[in-house]
Amino acid sequence: MSSGFKDIAALRAFKFERVLNDDPITHALTLLGSFLAADSTSQDRSPAIVRIEKTALSSEHADKLFSEALDDVRLIESTDIYTWLFGWFERSAEMPDVKINIIHPATDVHIRKYSQQQVIVVRETPALYARIVRPYIHAFPAARTQWVDNILSGASEAEKVLHRDTSPEFGYVLLPDMKWDLVTVSSLYLVAIAVSRNIRSLRDLRKGHLGMLRSIRGEAARVAQEKWGLDRGSLRMFVHYQPSYYHFHVHIVNANYHGLPGMSVGQAHLLDDVIALLELDADDGSSIFERITLTYALGEQHGLYTQMKAAQSELLDI
Repeated sequence: MSSGFKDIAALRAFKFERVLNDDPITHALTLLGSFLAADSTSQDRSPAIVRIEKTALSSEHADKLFSEALDDVRLIESTDIYTWLFGWFERSAEMPDVKINIIHPATDVHIRKYSQQQVIVVRETPALYARIVRPYIHAFPAARTQWVDNILSGASEAEKVLHRDTSPEFGYVLLPDMKWDLVTVSSLYLVAIAVSRNIRSLRDLRKGHLGMLRSIRGEAARVAQEKWGLDRGSLRMFVHYQPSYYHFHVHIVNANYHGLPGMSVGQAHLLDDVIALLELDADDGSSIFERITLTYALGEQHGLYTQMKAAQSELLDI
């Protein structure tokens, strides 16, 4: 988060424009508005996306929920053995009510990404990847992933890094994902980000990357066990396609964490399956991820939507 958003006074300067998304599953609202431009001495404002999500209840404080944390309740209804209540928590440093993510200044690409949208399912053949998707990926300016470079170089979030492999070709860093509240183990969310810029997505993986992928799997399991007591089998590790940003990374979440939109079929590819597929490849020749046809959902706001939707007519149903 920008250093300009450290207290409530800074957030009160947010000028609301409209709701981008209302997600009842994650209990989150994504808002579009603006803040004063950080590099401006005038009253110029720049777009901002603010996502407000209710935090998960932590079992570590279960004994305090009624004795200390709950401030007030109001009866909704009661019948026979069933009762429904509204409840309010007291202000607490240990149990915040919401988590707030801010993107500022936000680009049009960010606004489209976070907007509620209809999706279609598309098939991406190797030929469509070469003609449509790869040029789209390589057209992204390096500035879009500057925050990734900051993490990899240690310029930001260095204190959060859980494991670092410095190999320029097969290295990675493992750290908590920004979506995690850093407290609630049941919603644990880590991310492993590759050092190499040459791995933009799943399509760029080769058999030579197996060592890196196995290391990510092993180190994530080790860290989760040592720091949070999670045993083998307690983690779900997956790779997105299409990903939200084109610098290869692996998502690592508590296996009991449900309801994440990024865990849907077609977008999330289990790391174990990715490793198993690469193990089937010959030691030389093209990778299976170069040869395979991938099927996934695209939102109508995605930059690939129009071209990929039109290209589906070229594919024969067999």
